Amino acid sequence: MDKFTALGLEPWITQCLEAKGFKEPSPIQEQAIPVLLSQDHDIIGQAQTGTGKTAAFGLPIVQKIEPGLKKPQALILC
Repeated sequence: MDKFTALGLEPWITQCLEAKGFKEPSPIQEQAIPVLLSQDHDIIGQAQTGTGKTAAFGLPIVQKIEPGLKKPQALILC
């Protein structure tokens, strides 16, 4: 789980990933997660089906969401 932690994900997220059986990030996750955690801007990522694109953008969103803030905090276009 050190590889997910090195990307900047919080320990509670990496613990959940470990509990689900994820051992290390995919290439798209290694590239996208640090960028999305460090900056607030749009990103376009492209990778094969089944490579973890949804987690690549979803995990940073989960980490950045403020639960008490009652307004949209993320927009995903497909």
